[in-house]
Amino acid sequence: MIYKYFHTIRYLKFSQIYRRIVFNLLKPNINKYIQLDLRNLQNKFFLPISYQSTLLNKDTFKFLNEVKTLQRVGWDGSHTKTKKLWLYNLHYFDDLNAERASERKDWHHKLMQSWVKENIIGKGTGWESYPTSIRIVNWIKWYLSGNIFPEKCLESLAIQSRWLAKRIEWHILGNHLFKNAKALVFAGLFFSGEESDYWLKKGLKIIDKQLSEQILDDGGNFERSPMYHAIFLEDLLDLVNIVQVYKNKKLIKKTKIWTNLINKMFNWLNVMKHPDGEISFFNDSTFGIAPKLKQLSNYAKRLGIYNDLIKLNKVTHLNKSGYLRFSSKNIVTIIDVAPIGPNYLPGHAHADTLSFELSLYGQRLLVNTGISEYGLTSIRKYERSTKAHNTVEVNNENSSEVWHGFRVARRAFPIDLKIDELKNYTKINCAHNGYQRLFGKPIHRRNWQFSKSSLIVNDQIEGFYKNAYAYFHIHPSVNILRKKNDIWSLVMSNGQKIILEIKTGKSQIKQTYYSPEFGKRLKTQCIKVSIDKKVDRSCIKISW
Repeated sequence: MIYKYFHTIRYLKFSQIYRRIVFNLLKPNINKYIQLDLRNLQNKFFLPISYQSTLLNKDTFKFLNEVKTLQRVGWDGSHTKTKKLWLYNLHYFDDLNAERASERKDWHHKLMQSWVKENIIGKGTGWESYPTSIRIVNWIKWYLSGNIFPEKCLESLAIQSRWLAKRIEWHILGNHLFKNAKALVFAGLFFSGEESDYWLKKGLKIIDKQLSEQILDDGGNFERSPMYHAIFLEDLLDLVNIVQVYKNKKLIKKTKIWTNLINKMFNWLNVMKHPDGEISFFNDSTFGIAPKLKQLSNYAKRLGIYNDLIKLNKVTHLNKSGYLRFSSKNIVTIIDVAPIGPNYLPGHAHADTLSFELSLYGQRLLVNTGISEYGLTSIRKYERSTKAHNTVEVNNENSSEVWHGFRVARRAFPIDLKIDELKNYTKINCAHNGYQRLFGKPIHRRNWQFSKSSLIVNDQIEGFYKNAYAYFHIHPSVNILRKKNDIWSLVMSNGQKIILEIKTGKSQIKQTYYSPEFGKRLKTQCIKVSIDKKVDRSCIKISW
């Protein structure tokens, strides 16, 4: 365990360690009595992305596929053992801007007043910086959409903004820091006066720096999660939206820079989606949290900033973030040849190096497991593991040492990537060094060979090892039939029949699950292929 702590901490920035100490020790004093005026609107606020309602009745919420009542849970979960992420969602107030929100206006008013009354300043989950940031934005969006604040809620919004300005999550960085900055910009534009100008200036300073750090040259978010990438893209669109409302000349110039980044981010997301229009599951990614590409593009069109997506090649390489897409007539394959993420921020990383997902005839066939929950649970541990992905596990170890919910110690780095596009087939080769920490210093090498109607996947282990297995997780909609030893028939829901043949190694079927959403685990099957130690490799062929 000491080694894990050492190899985790050594990647952190010194500022993260120092600022965590300061953040935990110092609690700011907030002036509750200074009132702020509102800035005059210069333009209309365009309709943001509307999600499915999470408020089932005046007291009942559905988050992460769990239904609970506020009366039973309480704002801080003190009445029940409610998961932290569920409580976070409770404090976001996303339902203010959800579908048909106007029909629940009375409920919203009472909930906002309840929040102000029962959440003491600076105490409990609701005042943590991340949910505070999202709530500030949601309350302002709701007001700009034509609503009026209930009694004391406008004053509370100013206090929340004042609190956040002194509780920036410098110790976490990444998407948390960007959410903080976005909320300060919203509050800084919404209110007027010297204090709000300070919030605006502070938020923009953070955003300017973070955009160059968090958005890579290929348009990908540096955490390398399609889900968090889509969330970040929505954040940028929201920022453009509110700047257009207040027509600040200096900020209008900034939106031109933001728009260029937005278009690059759209193209990245287009590469990382399957034919069904949904994201691929690399690192922390699942459905139902981030907006879909279509929702994002419609929002951008309302803002007047959307450009057509760049046409994809047969092989598209997102070389800075480290993903590959191969697509032809009937097949789309997305391949992970990426580092796990920024070294100092691997909290959403999985041990999924050299994994891939495969769609055939417009439907998903091979899938990574996805995520169904956060926290310090055996489920979270499994869903981040190597064997939960379509890649190779050596000596029953993960390729990167993922642990404790959101930590990574020693991690895998891809090496020796080579792409050969030939007349009749395409070959992609890559390896990683994640297992070199083990005795014998093994290296996993993988080769994908695509032809018109087949995909061959070769896995090879160099160096000493005790055992190694390649995992191929089948989508729940696919029916698996064993034709004979090591030949499997995969029947897709549209009736298409796929043959998966084990050319080298021995196969077995394992019962497992697929997590398309938080709180949802669907039974499915995985084909587990042993690496043949006589030749130190395995090989499968998928034909259609």
